[in-house]
Amino acid sequence: MRGSGPYKETVRIQHVVVTLAAAFLFVDGSAAQDARLAVEQFASRLSGVSVSDMVVTQTLVLYDPRDSRQQVTGEQRLSIKLPARQRLETDVAGQREVRLLSGDRLVVQRAGKAFEAPPIERARQRPHTLFPFRRTATDLLVEWRSLGVRTEVAHAVRVGGRPLTVIGAHEGDRTSPSVWLDPEYGVVRFITREEGPDGAKTLDLTFSEHRKVAGAFFYPFRQEIFLEGKLLSVTHVRKVAVNIGLPDSLFDPDALLTGSSK
Repeated sequence: MRGSGPYKETVRIQHVVVTLAAAFLFVDGSAAQDARLAVEQFASRLSGVSVSDMVVTQTLVLYDPRDSRQQVTGEQRLSIKLPARQRLETDVAGQREVRLLSGDRLVVQRAGKAFEAPPIERARQRPHTLFPFRRTATDLLVEWRSLGVRTEVAHAVRVGGRPLTVIGAHEGDRTSPSVWLDPEYGVVRFITREEGPDGAKTLDLTFSEHRKVAGAFFYPFRQEIFLEGKLLSVTHVRKVAVNIGLPDSLFDPDALLTGSSK
């Protein structure tokens, strides 16, 4: 889905997120230890959860960043096959797009035509933010550092009565790249800097309304994206199905390129 008019930037940013994660001040080593401990404790909670694949059905609402009263609504189907394959099908305003991520390849199909996305677009697709299965605390911290998060910076906060560890920003800092980690839910907020035509801007992703879908694994049924404090999109999850045996052919980038997979 290419998007047009005031929603073009909203659509571009929304693609960065789909399963998204992730300060720039010097601190001592204790903060790094706090961050690692928090991530290790969360990862250990999921060690006994067995998830091989997942299908998420959701409604997407896109907002005009110049006027939040203007909006369009669409449907999405997100298929995930662990550890690193995902397929996102989006239908908005009569336009359909399929984005297939498999390893180091990203293939996009829109308007009946498929193409291999360039490396810079592939780099924006981060499938591991909400799905840390089969990944160690070290794996997650390395991933977050690659997104600009200073993992040696951390502090504790309480939000809505729940204890969180903020990794990457000092207390009161709401613009530095950071991961907000709930010990039970996982990543509940991710702040990063997104490069655009007008330079780098603050991108703020929030994940809420968590529901248990498999063992100790909770999934956020509401996801919001803000750019420079302005609401860009809200995703309302309708259904999550796990371990349904998705076929490998659904994630074949060559099949999508040749048109044998739709």
